[in-house]
Amino acid sequence: MNVEVTPLPGIGTRQDFMIRAGRRMGVITHRDGKFELIVSRKDDPDDCMASIAMTSAEAATLAGLLGGPQLVAHLQEQHRDVAGISTQQFPVVPGSRFDGSPLSETELRTRTGASIVAVVRANGVHPSPRPDFVFAGGDQVVVVGTADGLAAAGELLGGG
Repeated sequence: MNVEVTPLPGIGTRQDFMIRAGRRMGVITHRDGKFELIVSRKDDPDDCMASIAMTSAEAATLAGLLGGPQLVAHLQEQHRDVAGISTQQFPVVPGSRFDGSPLSETELRTRTGASIVAVVRANGVHPSPRPDFVFAGGDQVVVVGTADGLAAAGELLGGG
């Protein structure tokens, strides 16, 4: 995708790209930290057809929703040809055993043979989290391993 970045003096920047439907879709990042999701006409990027103002927390949540599934799909595609290896995503349930705990306390690799390769959170994707990474309720933990390892990881992260 060709993303065009346009400075907007006194406002911030606009980043947009052409979508298959024949419109431009993008984000205006304001200097004050606010965001706008925009849709404009193909032939005139300044002719905004729709605009949705978002706080930085709302934009981060949307980024997580859009980025998490793509990350998992990308990892699954990468491991497609590796016999016996799969990728799966597991939630950290708010209030569960690992909500607020560092990754090291799960001992997931030792206990299951599977590996945590990323954590998707509302504020974005955290690839290759370190042992001191602290989980939060609502996180999506991306795990790679064998079918047995993934099953054990799901049981462990689900409260096991």
